[in-house]
Amino acid sequence: MGAATVISFASSIALFLMCAAFFLTALRVVRGPTLPDRIVALDMLAGIAIGFIAVVAIRTGFNLYIDIAIALGLVGFLATVAFARFVLRHGLEPGEEDEAGRTARRGRPAAKGRARR
Repeated sequence: MGAATVISFASSIALFLMCAAFFLTALRVVRGPTLPDRIVALDMLAGIAIGFIAVVAIRTGFNLYIDIAIALGLVGFLATVAFARFVLRHGLEPGEEDEAGRTARRGRPAAKGRARR
């Protein structure tokens, strides 16, 4: 069995497993149940896309795909940080309940740099 055969077989298995992971993660994005769950699933989708690109780069031998995967990793990280800041800034109002029945703290401090009116 040659090296090319092993690489072809392993990359086919990797692509199949990443397809399964992609669909399961997309299901988590759609079904939730909470916004943080969806954000983590979107971050996972970016990771799976990076995996797809890496496997295609190995199969084709075209190394430019690796640069694209690195750029996607950076963009995915920044998107996750932006979503996390959004959740922290626009969280529950004091006294409001979320889907799990938790109540937000009363007297939540105002965001830094913004005066409360």
